[in-house]
Amino acid sequence: MGLLDGLRAALGLRAEVDAGRDADPDDLFGMSTAYLTMEAELGYESLDVGALCFSGVDSSSFREAVDEVEAILEAGREETGTDFAVAEDDHGYQWVILSDDDPEDLITSMHFAADTFVEHSYGSRLLAAVFAYEEHRSGEPVYWIYSFRRGAFYPFAPRSGRERDSSVEFKLEAALDGELEIEREKEYWYPLWPSANGTHPWE
Repeated sequence: MGLLDGLRAALGLRAEVDAGRDADPDDLFGMSTAYLTMEAELGYESLDVGALCFSGVDSSSFREAVDEVEAILEAGREETGTDFAVAEDDHGYQWVILSDDDPEDLITSMHFAADTFVEHSYGSRLLAAVFAYEEHRSGEPVYWIYSFRRGAFYPFAPRSGRERDSSVEFKLEAALDGELEIEREKEYWYPLWPSANGTHPWE
């Protein structure tokens, strides 16, 4: 589906070797102010959806961790209004997909999910958190991607034909530097291509 071959190398094993510190799900709260900057100053609107990508383990304890993630999100659904689904893509990666028209609740729910994996000692299985936006005038999508292995965010602006709009990505990097922990090594700005135009990386 949405991931290129080699994701494990880029966001997984290689990033784990090069990681400067253990990933901290609290970093996700940086998006609480970033989405305001994206909308008010840069003209990007949140698409009210985000997702966690993780690599599964064939064990009962990992299944229990995923079950607890689902239970926590289900318990919070009434309070936050955050809908969710758990899916697996064609490459064998798993996703927790969340949607909420309140970005604060979306970020909080994503944090709860990620923190649950960490509490179950499966934080190393978390690969990325993805936040979706759309440019007001053009309708073009952009994403902020958080690499758990690197502990940093980077922008991704996919275009048709599997092209990237580097000028948009550099503009977003400059605008959000200071609000988000930005990945300085561009080699880790790994593209999470959607399977088709008009879809998200997890679809």
